Amino acid sequence: MLVPFVGISESIERIKELVAHVSDTGLNVVITGESGVGKEVVAQNLYHSSGRKDKPFVKVNCAALPEGLLESELFGFEKGAFTGADRKKRGKFELANEGVLFLDEIGDMSLNLQSKLLHVLQSGEFAPLGSEREMKTDAWVLAATNQELNEKVKNGLFREDLYYRLNIIKIYIPPLRKRPEDIPLLIDYFLEKYASQFGDKRLIKPDHAIMDRLISYQWPGNVRELQNILKSCLVVGNWEEVINELSFKSEMVSNSGFVATGTNEASIIDDLLNFQGENSPNHAAFSLKKIKRKALDRIEKEIISHVLDQTGWNRTKATKILKISYKTLLYKISDLNIKPPPDTSGKISS
Repeated sequence: MLVPFVGISESIERIKELVAHVSDTGLNVVITGESGVGKEVVAQNLYHSSGRKDKPFVKVNCAALPEGLLESELFGFEKGAFTGADRKKRGKFELANEGVLFLDEIGDMSLNLQSKLLHVLQSGEFAPLGSEREMKTDAWVLAATNQELNEKVKNGLFREDLYYRLNIIKIYIPPLRKRPEDIPLLIDYFLEKYASQFGDKRLIKPDHAIMDRLISYQWPGNVRELQNILKSCLVVGNWEEVINELSFKSEMVSNSGFVATGTNEASIIDDLLNFQGENSPNHAAFSLKKIKRKALDRIEKEIISHVLDQTGWNRTKATKILKISYKTLLYKISDLNIKPPPDTSGKISS
């Protein structure tokens, strides 16, 4: 199902025009922007606006697979090509023939695979692993990244020839904080979309005071964070509790002296509040990775706890709302040490 690219800002209107101009050219496109801005949405709109819309749209996340698996995903393999290859497998380039191949997180691809990708882009040919026979592909390659590829080129981490081959058309999506006029439209769109997913729940539109707070918030997680906030509002049934949490996060970032430009996780933990620069007593132990992990755990715990409370600790209902497996929910409850309120301990249902 096509997700429209919602917005009225000048930058979004320009992207819509660019999509209309580029969609039938077959020129390689690189879509850039921070995490959560909607890079895949742009790729889907390019696809649906093109003459290839009735052919496959195939997505590959280049950051999700190690090099060996990614290579076999892209190019496929013959039976017996390596240990465990007990059958032939078609690669994504073959599956996307005459359609679109969307390479997400292209900046994480290894130099070795970059070389092989360049060969396909130049010749339209590739060989599955274990095969000496070249195959033809007419896949339209769209790539996305939240990294600065030109900087990676300078640092020898991304091939310059591949960069110029991919970067024929560049579409940059600004972060949500740079286009606040789009926020009311996005809220209307997602509230309507998610209402049926939560038992046809409806939520009154935010009043002017709440909307002002939503617009003034920095949205470090961009549109993805906005989507999650709206889902929380629908589950809770009102705006106030969730909006107060946004204010809480904003105050923490402000008090710590950090500007929210990346992810909001680091803005809600004590480590960041206590950090006061290079002279801080906890400077040596300061770790962004550790902070991010702790922040994610805290956010997950709060969301899961709230959904469990709202469902009276009916774990089957909670899994449907959270869209996770029952086994995963049990693991999260144990790992995050989530405890039921005393008055529900004898009423917990599966």
